[in-house]
Amino acid sequence: MLTNHTIGFIGGGNMAEAIIKGLLAGGVQASNIMVAEPLAARREFLASKYAVAASESGPGVAGKADIIILAIKPQMAAGILSDLAPAITANKLVISIMAGISTSFIEEILSSGLRVVRVMPNAAALIQAAATAICPGRKADEEDLETTREIFSRVGTVVTTSEKLMDAVTGLSGSGPAYVFNFIEALSDAGVKNGLARDVSLALAVQTVLGAARMVSETGEHPALLKEKVTSPGGTTIAGLHILENGRFHGLVMDAVDSACLRSKELSGK
Repeated sequence: MLTNHTIGFIGGGNMAEAIIKGLLAGGVQASNIMVAEPLAARREFLASKYAVAASESGPGVAGKADIIILAIKPQMAAGILSDLAPAITANKLVISIMAGISTSFIEEILSSGLRVVRVMPNAAALIQAAATAICPGRKADEEDLETTREIFSRVGTVVTTSEKLMDAVTGLSGSGPAYVFNFIEALSDAGVKNGLARDVSLALAVQTVLGAARMVSETGEHPALLKEKVTSPGGTTIAGLHILENGRFHGLVMDAVDSACLRSKELSGK
């Protein structure tokens, strides 16, 4: 489906680059990808490394593309969308990865009847392992959602949700990598505390988290059941789990997601 489209990125930052890498790896031709980026050095980098067309003009890219991906900072949204409005006609699909910016906000600034899909990927898109949620605007149809899934499935896993739940997505998977990084660091520090060399401890911590995540993904079993299977009566694991429960580990993680979700709502003016 994507081979018949020209995809234009408004903004050429890290997330845009991650999506471009995924598209190219998935068979989309570089000649079908354009990027509007204000920084000359960044434009030159993207053009040189990925052979995509890079321009300083957002309206120029938006006018030529039939799928437009808004990869700009949320605080820049109003000004840039106003500049783009004359170039974005109702026959184009607009995909936004701007955190906290609603589809209705975009629809109000751009042309009436515009098809908008909102997307929340996370940092793991940089290694094509993102958790991404998508939701439709008022005019987006199933074909638009399928196009969006096709794009973002090239950088990880995609789920569809309603827009009212996008703040929850932000708190869970959007902010989630930082929680996991923190946990890996804590595991590694604990290994060092108990005598392991730093490099050895970090390698073990990383592979432990990676292996556990793959077990959940590949077995399809609930994490609670897998936990039970690796917890022997009177053994070391239950002793460690007891300490985590005493420290409200489960509740603290839930509180962290709640707090991030609340902050997402604040930033979006809800």
